[in-house]
Amino acid sequence: MSPDLAILVPVFNEQDNILPLAQEVAAALQNEARTWELVFVDDGSTDTTWERIGEAQRADPRVRGLRHAQNAGQSAAVWTGLQHTTAPLLATLDGDRQNDPADLPRLLALLADTDFVCGRRIQRQDTRLRRISSRVARWARRTALGYDFQDTGCALRVFQRGAVAGVFPFDGWHRFLPILVAASGYRTREVPVSHRPRLAGASKYGVWNRLGRGLCDLFGVAWYLRRRLRPLQVTPSPHRAP
Repeated sequence: MSPDLAILVPVFNEQDNILPLAQEVAAALQNEARTWELVFVDDGSTDTTWERIGEAQRADPRVRGLRHAQNAGQSAAVWTGLQHTTAPLLATLDGDRQNDPADLPRLLALLADTDFVCGRRIQRQDTRLRRISSRVARWARRTALGYDFQDTGCALRVFQRGAVAGVFPFDGWHRFLPILVAASGYRTREVPVSHRPRLAGASKYGVWNRLGRGLCDLFGVAWYLRRRLRPLQVTPSPHRAP
């Protein structure tokens, strides 16, 4: 039987974070009435990440793993997780343990009256340069797209599967997912969440592959939002009796 909730965690060379994160998720959801699974998507790691996922699965059968043959990026890993799960409710977390799984129950409760809940990191444990690049990216998104989400870079999200069913995937889509969902007419909400310092492993992002690539993708998303087809009011022809 499919679980009610699938938590998707893309990981790349995060061998020291797999087991602690699996334990934290289980502890955070111990009072959750929903059934759940934790799905690690190994994006072509070159360390022992895949073996650690196997250890986590042996310790808790609610854990499972999916593995890319080669590194394809965070968006591809999230997309793989979506395609290989069937749970009606979904959540995403970063694999570096900077997101706190203890925030999940609070966000899940909000799905009673909204479709997509995204976290906004408070007291961010990032470098000054990274915080500045996030502010620049927010200004660019607001100016070009007309949507003002404070922190689309936060990976901690919970949502109804239907909210993302019509969103087209592309390399970088995870950064724009709240905007794309809101533009499709779904109820979207941003709430404060915790942010923790990285304790193990190394960041895979620098200024160019966060800010630079994000600004390039911005032009494509702006084009799509202007050109996408929207539902139209349709009047059927009068019914004729046989």
